[in-house]
Order: sequence, then C-alpha cells, then structure tokens
Amino acid sequence: MSVPSETATQTISYSDLVALLAQIFQRHGTSAEVARVLAENCASAERDGAHSHGIFRIPGYVSTLASGWVDGKAIPRVEDVASGFVRVDAANGFAQPALAAARALLLEKARSAGIAVLAIRNSHHFAALWPDVEPFAYQGLVALSVVNSMTCVVPHGAERPLFGTNPIAFAAPRAGGDPIVFDLATSAMAHGDVQIAAREGRSLPPGIGVDRAGQPTCDPKAILDGGALLPFGGHKGSALSMMVELLAAALTGGNFSFEFDWSKHPGAKTPWTGQLIIVIDPAKSAGQDFAERARTLVEQMQGVGLQRLPGDRRHQQRAESLRDGIVLAGHDLQQLRDLAAQ
Repeated sequence: MSVPSETATQTISYSDLVALLAQIFQRHGTSAEVARVLAENCASAERDGAHSHGIFRIPGYVSTLASGWVDGKAIPRVEDVASGFVRVDAANGFAQPALAAARALLLEKARSAGIAVLAIRNSHHFAALWPDVEPFAYQGLVALSVVNSMTCVVPHGAERPLFGTNPIAFAAPRAGGDPIVFDLATSAMAHGDVQIAAREGRSLPPGIGVDRAGQPTCDPKAILDGGALLPFGGHKGSALSMMVELLAAALTGGNFSFEFDWSKHPGAKTPWTGQLIIVIDPAKSAGQDFAERARTLVEQMQGVGLQRLPGDRRHQQRAESLRDGIVLAGHDLQQLRDLAAQ
C-alpha cells in the first residue's frame, strides 16, 4: 500500500471545507453560529487564493481559543445609537460575528440615511478584511473598513514598534463586472505573508522590516523574532496607519494596538482591538449611475495599459476553485481533519 508523499495535493470543495472548518471551530470552543461565520470567512480566503488568511490561520485560532484569550461563544450586543450609527460590543469575541449580528440594521440605516457607520469594539479580528466589505458592493453599496492589530510596525521616524499592520479595505459596485475591491496593510507587508516566507525559508525584499536591534533585514525570521515591520511608503503609510488607530480604536472604544496584554495567555494570537465600517448608498448622490461610472473608470484605466485591477486575481481564483475544487497540500488537509477529530 503506497503512502502519499508530503508534497501530494488533494482537492476539496468549498462547501466541504466550510463544514470541516466549522467542525474544528466548534470542537475547540466556539458556538455553532460563531463557527459558521469564521469557517465561511477562512474558507473564502483559501478559495480565493489569499493563503496568508486561509487555513494557515487555523492553528492560531485553535491555540487562541485554548488559551482563554478570546470568548468563542460571545454574543455581540448591538446598539442603535443614531440615525446613521450602529455600535456593537463584541464581548471579547470575534469581529465577524459582531458584523453579522449588526448587518441588517446597518443596511437599513445606509439605505435610509444614505450613509451608516458601524463601530465594533472589544473584538478580535484575525482574518482578511476584504470579505467584510465585498458583500456590500454586490448589493450596490460602497463600503470602507479599517481594523487595527497588535503592535508590530515601527512608525516612520521612530525607533520601536507601536502600530499594527492596520489594514484598509474598500469595495464598490461596477456595472458589467465584479466589484472593485482592495484590501491592503499599511505595513510594507502583511504579517501573515512574513510568517509564510519564514516557514518556506524565503528572503524578503529590502524595506520590509528590521531585526531586534532595529537594523534593516531581509530575513523574515529576524522580523518575527523581536524585530518589526515598517510602514509602506515611509511617512505616507505611517500616517495612514495612525488614521486606522484613530478610527478603529479611538472612535469605536476599542483598544489601540499597544493597549492589550496577552502575556498571561500563552498561545494567544488574535489582536483584541476594534473595527470601523462605513457603508454608503451611492443612489442617494449618483442615482443609478455610480456602477456605470465605476465601469467607465475601469475602462479608462485599462485603456492606459493597466492589465489587472485589485481583486481580479481573487475573482479568477474563486471561479476556478468553485469549478474545480480547492487544492490543498495533503498534510495540511490531514492536519485539519486531525484538529476536527480532537
């Protein structure tokens, strides 16, 4: 009987991967509803080729739940505080279930007032940010979200890390095509991509980070072992990262990236911070023309030589995965099955 090699791959459908991940989350301490939301989020990232936020994150989720750092059964408390403002206390749970709990009210307010803000506090976000905004674009809305994370980025001109990777995600509808969606870290590279590079033994380009002595390094392990990331674009990325701290933490009532201490929870991986989402109904200002105007802009961008829009690769990979299945390394799939069985 032959034994599959470590490099062998296996294919799994998106729905089966969601079910497997939901089983893992529930087995390791979440409620069924939280397990469903997190499983869909993580599986969608893997489906779309965003590997640094796909199944790569599962061991971190499991160790965090085991550490007691996050409440996997938390019930978010949704507060209707103003005509265009919704507030949610995630109750030390994950941010995505908090968003799911507030989505209907947020949509109602955005349609009514033309714009609505969702402020999530006391929450943990450990996933890609674009899945939080893309669904709004499919409903004809424009969405912008920011979330801060744990301290790992040195502000431009500073000597020590203070900010998180602090991503920004944006989504807008486009006539005749998939939504325009981007998700970018304000650090020179996403933390998960640095971890993957370290695992694979790859060097990084210059300008990504520094070692524990504050010296520039291309070694991802040196960045992770007491070093830090740098902001993208020098002072420009640093200013955007500061903006994210203000919007995602100060405005929501969540923690700044430097305000929480997980030292008493060995194995904790998820930053305990905040998230802000702004949803706009373009029909209130542009009528039904916004999606057409978006298409015009894209056509002009392509006309000057642009070959690929932000999000195009994800949508292409999504179509392939839904048609042919999601390809995983055999040992990775076996690890998931082992976690589900524990």
